Amino acid sequence: MKAMVLNTYGPDAPFELAEVPDPVAIPGHVVVKVAATSVNTVDTMIHSMGADLPLSPKLPAVLGMDFAGTVIAIGEGVTGFAIGDEVFGCAGGLVDLPGSLAQYINADARLIAHKPKTLGMREAAALPLVGITAYEGLTRAGVGEGQTVLVQGGAGGVGHVAVQIARHLGANVSATGRGADQLSLIEGLGARPLDFTTQTVEDFVAEHTDGVGFDVVFDSVGGPNMTNSFAAAKLNGQIASTVAMVEIDLTPAHFKGLSLHVVFMLIPMMHDVGRQTHGDILRSLADLVDSGRLKPIVDEQKFGWGNVDAAYAHLTHGGAVGKVVVEL
Repeated sequence: MKAMVLNTYGPDAPFELAEVPDPVAIPGHVVVKVAATSVNTVDTMIHSMGADLPLSPKLPAVLGMDFAGTVIAIGEGVTGFAIGDEVFGCAGGLVDLPGSLAQYINADARLIAHKPKTLGMREAAALPLVGITAYEGLTRAGVGEGQTVLVQGGAGGVGHVAVQIARHLGANVSATGRGADQLSLIEGLGARPLDFTTQTVEDFVAEHTDGVGFDVVFDSVGGPNMTNSFAAAKLNGQIASTVAMVEIDLTPAHFKGLSLHVVFMLIPMMHDVGRQTHGDILRSLADLVDSGRLKPIVDEQKFGWGNVDAAYAHLTHGGAVGKVVVEL
């Protein structure tokens, strides 16, 4: 089969079209003909940093975690799927799991689900990693009816999904962004847009929570922004962070009694622990999509076999609005 292969790591390392062996459906797995795969921030990190990350595959590597496609072969012991089923999932592109930048992927059946009926392949491929991340963070933080939720980075890949899921869970949602496009997108998703370039966290808290703070802060920005999340949360509040790779003083969190939930959704893939949870979440996400409560936003620029490098650059350099998808 055809695959886009990395033979070196680095910011400028090119993807090269190559012929690699066709996958075989081993027990517990299905072979999927890939129609589309999305590019996530973690994909660009692997591409750029390579061996510096413990989750990077050995070279030569086939990247790509998310995908949507059609089942063409089924391994022993798999139930619930049939040849010809349209599916989506996040099942490769790290450690020893070959990725989805290829004609076919051999996917653990526990990591996939039937594609939402109301989405095409392009949109479905945009959803798995960000959807699972947002769902896990919000549910671990206990988001529920009537709560106030602040999504940091509400126009981003994970953030725009978190806004929609939090609203589905009954929360009153605010979200940070900047620029007319991001703020308009946030408002269109039913959240209160907050421009972090013109207002401070203290402004948000005073104006929209009467100075009490938000029940839950979902931080998809991370890094130094974690201090802003501490400042935005109420006493004994909940913070879910998807980017917690930072050295930081926890003193403010201590004196407010905050609970911090670090979300790293790749753990089931990396360690083969609790993989069925991902399949279960994907089914819930598909139900939300088909009931009109969730819609992934896909960047309007289209990419294919011939410009995978450009797709990665488009996300890396901050030009994307919504998820970047490569159609195969």
